[in-house]
Amino acid sequence: MATGAAPILAIRGLSKSFGATAVLHEVSLDVPRGAIVALLGASGSGKTTLLQAIAGLVEPDAGSIVLDGREIGAAPAFERSVNMMFQSYALFPHLSVADNIAYGLRARRAPRAEREQLVAWALDLVRLEGLGARRPEQLSGGQRQRVALARCLVMKPTVLLLDEPMAALDRGLRAAVQRELVGIQRRVGTTFILVTHDQDEAMAMADYVAVMDKGRIVQFGPPREVYEAPTTRFVASFLGTINLFEGQAVPGSPSGRGLATADGLQVTAAAPLPAAAAACLGVRPEKMSLAREPTGLGNDFPGTVEEVSYCGNLTYAVVRLNPARQLAVVVLNGTHGTRAGLAVGERVHVGFPPEALVALPA
Repeated sequence: MATGAAPILAIRGLSKSFGATAVLHEVSLDVPRGAIVALLGASGSGKTTLLQAIAGLVEPDAGSIVLDGREIGAAPAFERSVNMMFQSYALFPHLSVADNIAYGLRARRAPRAEREQLVAWALDLVRLEGLGARRPEQLSGGQRQRVALARCLVMKPTVLLLDEPMAALDRGLRAAVQRELVGIQRRVGTTFILVTHDQDEAMAMADYVAVMDKGRIVQFGPPREVYEAPTTRFVASFLGTINLFEGQAVPGSPSGRGLATADGLQVTAAAPLPAAAAACLGVRPEKMSLAREPTGLGNDFPGTVEEVSYCGNLTYAVVRLNPARQLAVVVLNGTHGTRAGLAVGERVHVGFPPEALVALPA
């Protein structure tokens, strides 16, 4: 999982159980310096426990955590150069914005002049200048989140941990706050580790994504790489929608690239398949074309439209090829729209090039 330069955070063989329940299974991860890394997975996959282990809130049963060259696995939380922004923000309602931000500095007994300078810097960083005297209840949800972020960043941590930071925000605010967080991170250069179960959030914000399943990291890499080249069926299915073709390699097919499925389809891949072996190929819905005539692509199948969903910038369709097979297709809506020309029950062709297919474990 190394990315070239020495990682700011290196986790090796981290395991944790609560009673008889194993939550982390020998997790290893290299976090690049100055990057945003998203821990992405379903509820119960171990994301928050891993975050808490890094913060020192949970003691691992085995493994090591090295932060900027120093082993911190046994160090108490207050001795780690790590801050954690909680999902609830945990602001003190009786304190002003400025006093909330300065709380950690007071606990560290920083001189008053230093506190005032750092609080002013943090307020400017999160665009809350002039609001230092307000109380948290006088702020919007997005503003409260920025106060919580400023309270963490004012301590100048080596790594900032964010546990579902957008969970309390409505959908309309989430995209704007995501951009703000990324912009702030780029300005300060602090390494962010973000926990989320929202794949869109992870893909939009992160430089690297670590997909977790059942206490393990099953794939790590840049968002495009993880999405375009998943290494397991779980990753392929968890990150969006994928159409799977399972079957046997076809002997004698062009360059050994043919796959025959149990429901009578033959699919052509760009790369040779293992001879006479079981194989699985996947294609994303947006890699496919939908037309009333044959598409002329390397793979083309006639079918009947079963579902049409208009989603603003795109249309989602389900096409039935045969009693055992349906495909999900995404069509970008152009100037004249798509839904008006696509009707349930209509006969169409679904096509995609061999290069659109990705090989997955059989």
